[in-house]
Amino acid sequence: MGQTVVEKIAQAHMTEGPKRPLRAGDVVSLKPRHVMTHDNTAAVMTKFRAIGAAHIHDPRQPVFPIDHDIQNTSDANLAKYKSIEEFAREEGVDFHPPGTGISHQVMVSQGYVVPGSLVVGSDSHSNMYGALSALGTPVVRTDAAAIWATGEFWWQIPRTVQVSLEGKLRGGVTGKDVIVTLCGLYNQGEVLNAAVEFTGPGVAGLSMDARMTIANMTTEWGALTGWFPVDDVTLDYLERRKAVIEKDGITRITEDDLEKWRKAPPQPDVDASYTARITVNLAEISPHVSGPDTVQVMRSLADIEKDRIRVHKAYLVSCVNSRLEDIESAAAVVKGKKIADGVEFYVAAASKEIQEAAESSGAWGALLEAGARPLPPGCGPCIGLGAGLLEPGEVGISATNRNFKGRMGSRDAQAYLGSPQVVAASAVAGHITGPEPSDGLKPARTFEVVEAGAPPEGESVEIQEGFPAKIKGRLVLVPQDNLNTDGIYGKDYTYREGMTKEQMAKVVMENYDPEFAAKTREGDVLVGGWNFGTGSSREQAATALQAKGIALVIAGSFSQTYLRNAYNNGFVCIDCSELVTRLREQLKEQIEAGSPTIIPGDLLDIDFANGTVTHRGKVFRISPLGSVPQSLVVEGGIENLVRKRLGLD
Repeated sequence: MGQTVVEKIAQAHMTEGPKRPLRAGDVVSLKPRHVMTHDNTAAVMTKFRAIGAAHIHDPRQPVFPIDHDIQNTSDANLAKYKSIEEFAREEGVDFHPPGTGISHQVMVSQGYVVPGSLVVGSDSHSNMYGALSALGTPVVRTDAAAIWATGEFWWQIPRTVQVSLEGKLRGGVTGKDVIVTLCGLYNQGEVLNAAVEFTGPGVAGLSMDARMTIANMTTEWGALTGWFPVDDVTLDYLERRKAVIEKDGITRITEDDLEKWRKAPPQPDVDASYTARITVNLAEISPHVSGPDTVQVMRSLADIEKDRIRVHKAYLVSCVNSRLEDIESAAAVVKGKKIADGVEFYVAAASKEIQEAAESSGAWGALLEAGARPLPPGCGPCIGLGAGLLEPGEVGISATNRNFKGRMGSRDAQAYLGSPQVVAASAVAGHITGPEPSDGLKPARTFEVVEAGAPPEGESVEIQEGFPAKIKGRLVLVPQDNLNTDGIYGKDYTYREGMTKEQMAKVVMENYDPEFAAKTREGDVLVGGWNFGTGSSREQAATALQAKGIALVIAGSFSQTYLRNAYNNGFVCIDCSELVTRLREQLKEQIEAGSPTIIPGDLLDIDFANGTVTHRGKVFRISPLGSVPQSLVVEGGIENLVRKRLGLD
């Protein structure tokens, strides 16, 4: 069986892992081309120093573009920025000061992201790098610190969903409409924690700006990365970026690179294994709007504009839709018109370079003449920072990527997402609408599941000293899907300093089942549902179960952030969807009776050497845990492992 493109790119960057072609489920160590941190560089610096590393392992790996809180000119924030810049200078790391642009735009426009490369970022929208045929994916801050110290981080290879794009977008339909439609049409976890590989003849008709928009918002769709193939659009963009970067005396892309990507671009094997396929006819997509307050609900523009939903604020900002194509299309809508009374329309370019280009083309001036309010090139209202936040009772229409309740201001406000044209037209009209009539078309669902099967039999792994070859524990079934981190470890304790392990053990799962701590005991094996540990990134949701003495967690699937926090603290988590499905069948009556925690008295036998779980005599296959996850567990987490490898213990 061949490999998907994500498996192949990961294989090319692997430093430790199975001595065979990688496949979904494998846990490996990878050496990324670059790791991006923005304002959170300060927090990563704290973790890096706590590890005890003397210097950054490879100063060419990290990139520090400052973008999130650049409207904040307080002494404290300016001091933070100064400390980051000084650290970058001392370590020889590339630093891009506030006002340069949004971090992801800096990464793609300055040549840090190239086809076939692995580029990670301490930000959830690092998926955007896939627009340039790279493997772009987010990491947590502890991972970033580990990369600084050793050049490597661990990663679990995700399953891949192939999305075939057919046809061509009609006039007035944008890349934003494509991803809004996908998020609303496939909103039942179809691509959750997967890699999304875009393919098909429709790709060629998408501009690079449109591809960046789509790849960026695969994050909201639930994917770990969104990848586009190399074609003439990709190569043309890279050639133009090469020329711009070289004017500053910098070489990150060479003629040899371009020739290599022309002749041998990264691509999947013809017999690659996908878990599902989606086919989309781009010609059947019309403008759509997400919301309010979720990307999983969408309405066609033709439908929603009938309600004449009043808007108070409009936004053309953020890393998803503030490039030149977006600004110029919005400017064309408002040219010669005025923003409606009672509406505030905020605009910010993705970078200083883009703003200057928009100024030269006249688009920036057209927006300001219509009454738009300019913000500096960077983040801002998209993440609830700076000017223009939504007030209680207000409605916002935004070209950003997220509209979670409270993200852009008050929780008592409502936020909708749309294309730059829809945002501009709504700002002029004073209610949600588009620049021209829409027919409300949307493609039919075409989700085709491909039977992946269990991991192949016969593969065994060597067990390291200190790692258990086998575990036998009492089964504790927690059947709820999407069990979030607040249910596992409540917010009332998350920011309470000084909680001991004993205290954490007493309150674990309190918001899900107040009786959980009393029912369970050390050595139990917790079996959860699908997307276990979704929600916020609090690491205590993993360490509290660890403190309780839970031996390991088995689930249908995990939130990837939860999985990272678990292994980064030396806590074992493994996928076994077949086991979860069988337990739900066997314990159906108790589940339907509403029992939040079910303890039938059965034992589970986990054999890590042979990759099996046994329940009531039936054997289930799991992906063997190789040397990478074993080392994390043996050493008690990533920080201890890094210290050991640096000889600091």
